[in-house]
Amino acid sequence: MRLVPALLAGVVVLSACAAAPPAAPAACVPGTGGRSTVEHAENFSLTYAEGYQVLTVDQPSPGAEPESYVLVTCGATPELPPELASAQRITVPVDSLYSGSTTHLPLLVDLGRVDVLTGVATAAFVSSPEVLAAIDAGAVAEYAPTEQIDVERVVTGRPDVLMTGGFDDPAHATLRQAGIPVVANAEYLEPTPLGRAEWIKVMAALTGDELRAAAVFDQVEAAYTGTAARAAGAEPVPVLAGSLFQGTWSVPAGGSYLGRLLDDAGGANPWSDDPSTSSLTLDFETVYATAGQAPVWLATQDWADRAAALAADPRYGELAAMREGRVWTANRAIGPGGGNDFYERGVTRPDLVLADLVAILHPELAPAHEQTFYTELR
Repeated sequence: MRLVPALLAGVVVLSACAAAPPAAPAACVPGTGGRSTVEHAENFSLTYAEGYQVLTVDQPSPGAEPESYVLVTCGATPELPPELASAQRITVPVDSLYSGSTTHLPLLVDLGRVDVLTGVATAAFVSSPEVLAAIDAGAVAEYAPTEQIDVERVVTGRPDVLMTGGFDDPAHATLRQAGIPVVANAEYLEPTPLGRAEWIKVMAALTGDELRAAAVFDQVEAAYTGTAARAAGAEPVPVLAGSLFQGTWSVPAGGSYLGRLLDDAGGANPWSDDPSTSSLTLDFETVYATAGQAPVWLATQDWADRAAALAADPRYGELAAMREGRVWTANRAIGPGGGNDFYERGVTRPDLVLADLVAILHPELAPAHEQTFYTELR
């Protein structure tokens, strides 16, 4: 169990039975139970004891100290170790959850637990049809419409837990003081696609759907590894990723999330030898000198066509992919408020993203593939 005195300030104990008196465990509605095994994720761990489990997020936000959360099984009265004796005892599964990131939403959809969702930060960013329907029905509130947490709205809504988007916010401490548990979800700090997808097990620890989460993740893992195996024998295709933003171009290093996706898709990423797990920030001239002749460009802008790309910066016309190659951007699935499903479901379903990339780089391997996230710019 990864609990040390230095982590005690980050300990929170979660509960789903706030609506029922503690003395009436029969009111508890358990989940499907089971225990999760973490195989790919590096930024969280789950440990188990009699009547409770401990979720530890190693880096709840960039550079932050680890936080541990004790999840007490609904109806249980466990004896916690001394370092947890003063922690609030609240049990799971939760009945209501406020989500700080759209990447949480497909986790609930895949678990069949959208009913647990009672709040989203900004409704305009949502693209999930199931969640949009819940918002329209008034079952889901918006608590950060200006991208700043409205503490009063959250306290009034009284969710069993608020899940963060992996960034620190002064409002989090205020909410905890008001009795609202705050749990960090920092899946974006995972360097591997399957590591990010495995955060469904964190959501399941809160909702009590561990068995369902294992089944969902196993399917994603099998699909991902199967697609990667098909691409492994193909000749790597040079590919340029990213685009200019405020004068700089972020390209994926070999150890980064996108870098690993490109490698698994059979792409020749010019920066694949760099082991960094983050992006590299370069100027246009450096990018052009290194990858300007790549026949495929995966742009990171929501352009409608190539003319829009050239209007953004005429230098894009110098790229081989713009002259005689292929240009793609992940804007195929845009929600009614402008939210991009690539940044929502794409994060938790890397098997779908990888299938798209293989079809782009090696169309001969997937001649009948229908893109989920990407559109080719004409």
